[in-house]
Amino acid sequence: MCGIVGYVGRNNAKEVILDGLTKLEYRGYDSAGIAVVQEGKINIKKHVGGIENLKNLIGKDPLKSHTGIGHTRWATHGAPSDINAHPHTDEDETIAIVHNGIIENYIELKNVLTEKLNIKFKSETDTEVIAHLIGLYMKDSDTLEDAVYKATLDMRGAYAIVAISAKDPDKIVAVRKDAPLVVGLGKGSNYVASDIPALLKYVKKLYLIENNEMVIVRPDKVEIFDENRRPIEREEFNITWDADAAEKEGYEHFMLKEIYEQPKSIREAITRRLDESGKLKMDGIALDYSDLNKIRKIYIVACGTAYHAGLVGKYLIEKFAKIPVEVDVASEFRYRDPIVDDSTLFIAISQSGETLDTLEALREAKRKGARILSVVNVVGSSVARESDDVFYTWAGPEIAVASTKAYTTQLTCMYLLALHMGLTLGRLTEEYFNSFMEELLEIPAKLEDYLNNSKEIEELAKKLYNRDQVFFIGRGLDSAISYEGSLKLKEISYINSFAIAAGELKHGTIALMEPGTLVLALATQDFLYEKMLSNVQEIKARGAYVVAVAKEGNEAIEAQANHVIYIPNCSDGLTPLLSVVPLQLFSYYVAKERGCNIDKPKNLAKSVTVE
Repeated sequence: MCGIVGYVGRNNAKEVILDGLTKLEYRGYDSAGIAVVQEGKINIKKHVGGIENLKNLIGKDPLKSHTGIGHTRWATHGAPSDINAHPHTDEDETIAIVHNGIIENYIELKNVLTEKLNIKFKSETDTEVIAHLIGLYMKDSDTLEDAVYKATLDMRGAYAIVAISAKDPDKIVAVRKDAPLVVGLGKGSNYVASDIPALLKYVKKLYLIENNEMVIVRPDKVEIFDENRRPIEREEFNITWDADAAEKEGYEHFMLKEIYEQPKSIREAITRRLDESGKLKMDGIALDYSDLNKIRKIYIVACGTAYHAGLVGKYLIEKFAKIPVEVDVASEFRYRDPIVDDSTLFIAISQSGETLDTLEALREAKRKGARILSVVNVVGSSVARESDDVFYTWAGPEIAVASTKAYTTQLTCMYLLALHMGLTLGRLTEEYFNSFMEELLEIPAKLEDYLNNSKEIEELAKKLYNRDQVFFIGRGLDSAISYEGSLKLKEISYINSFAIAAGELKHGTIALMEPGTLVLALATQDFLYEKMLSNVQEIKARGAYVVAVAKEGNEAIEAQANHVIYIPNCSDGLTPLLSVVPLQLFSYYVAKERGCNIDKPKNLAKSVTVE
């Protein structure tokens, strides 16, 4: 969600912080700000809008300081504005803080500060409450960390808070509860951030800050304390991402770059899990026969795009392993008292590994005795650290808010996981496994060929970009891909897009079909192909404009559709890895024609760390 960067060291903090915030723009934001300790005072610059607005506000002001914090905000409390932008200060303006998350009892705290202490608030944010609370405790505390610690005892909610003080200019104090926080380790300089990309340019080693921990960061020293303020020794985490991987490399947008990176990402996700003889080696997963044999039910729990990957995962696991699977939206899972015990496997899917709804659902399942397996992209993330087994997608950094390569690598991991389960339980033969793996390994090359010959999608988008309403339909696995295609379109083009299983059309939705209604119909499942043709006929009879997605060779659909996009031929079970790509491209080019901010769509954030 919001982006945090902090710096203390030998260099000018302004340059480091602005650079780091720029690297975090992908998280989504509506304002940005910076605070530095300068000549014994806190100097703050902040502005509604993007980083460029902040840079223009600062202008040629050197803001010369060796200690500072910065923030890009995604509004939760109070509309986007200069006043509501972070950082915020206490009443004396000797303390500045930035904050990710939500303080659930901020109204109660604000009332106490207002009524009993007559504190005047400038903003509508919960963050300013934290600043005043720390300022209040600072009056009776020896150090900034004492005041921050006391303030956290009064707060309920999720947060990463980073504070600086004019009275102690060579120190940053940060605390974490259910919101990501890392500390970058340099030489004579140390860094704080909400996500690794902000620090890729500066460090190769960092500390992953755990839940309920406090960290004191000085130029030459980093101290970590648990919730009882006992010192903690922490192993250094090595960053394996290349800083260049977070650059556009000549592509107009990160999203387009990441679409074209999918063959490489899928290939990497597969080949690093195969030994020299072609057998699966499930790094990070220790599910053997005895573990799997006692599992009676599997929950796959996720949000958004990851949830759609879970829908495909359900199909694969039930087909290969013959274990019942339920796919749940993470934000609803723990509020319905789910039936979970020690015979349950809980699979969490999350790109960032910091999605708060997914994390809380994971914790609920863990309390009830489930075994936790996570499919995540970010090594060392909260979801990964709190799981029993971790299956990394190895997609590399994904910068665009709309997920593409993270989604297809999540799918790839679900294929490998389902195959492992089926093979281990003896519900798949070695012959079937080898045949399926052989075809799976061909997918990256097929996808490369398709991407190199996908010009028709751009031309189609130019023709259809001005529609106000779009429907996606499919059957079987195609229905799961329809949901993802619809989400991509609405995320970045802001078109009212709706996905539905094609067989459900006649139960209400067909009432919305009228002349010119745009429908994207997926028809890649051979055993459901004739039924999809019938569904297309139903909507064509009402005047809909149909763009179909079908496998090469299935040309009968041309008689019904206005336009057909052909994907490379493959088995029905593998089509999701191919059929989603033209939908991603269509969404991208439609958004481009509509002049949308593709990498940073309005109101959205890459990592959702609030409920």
